Amino acid sequence: MSRMSEFAGRSGAEYTMAVERGKIREFAAAVGSDHPAYFGDEPVSPPTFLASNAFWTTDGSDPWGDQGPDLSRVLHAGQRYVFHGPPPRAGAVLQCRQRIDRVYTKQGRRGGALEFADIVTEYRDADGELVAESIATLVVTEQAPQ
Repeated sequence: MSRMSEFAGRSGAEYTMAVERGKIREFAAAVGSDHPAYFGDEPVSPPTFLASNAFWTTDGSDPWGDQGPDLSRVLHAGQRYVFHGPPPRAGAVLQCRQRIDRVYTKQGRRGGALEFADIVTEYRDADGELVAESIATLVVTEQAPQ
């Protein structure tokens, strides 16, 4: 198995994500939504818009650094969002930080061990208030797929 448990609690560097009106509109169109809240003068971001934070990451923001798990064995097992108020609107500037929150192991049904990691990304406003969190669950299989 990998050494993922050694990384539990590790955080990456903070980075900035600007919530842009045009990007909100593009995201809504890409997911097939025509809800007017995403297309007005001050649109609110769709709940899953925060996934686009990947375009804003910088060197050092990945909590794994260059020592992450073997990507040929990584599966994305889940994603959820927790909002501590309304979703961000266009014009918001969010400070983001990712951390490896929890690592645990389960036995797979086909004989191999599965190692799970919950990666939490916090999104804070200009006042440092927590706006939202995304929690991604990754699974690393014991063996690479055949």
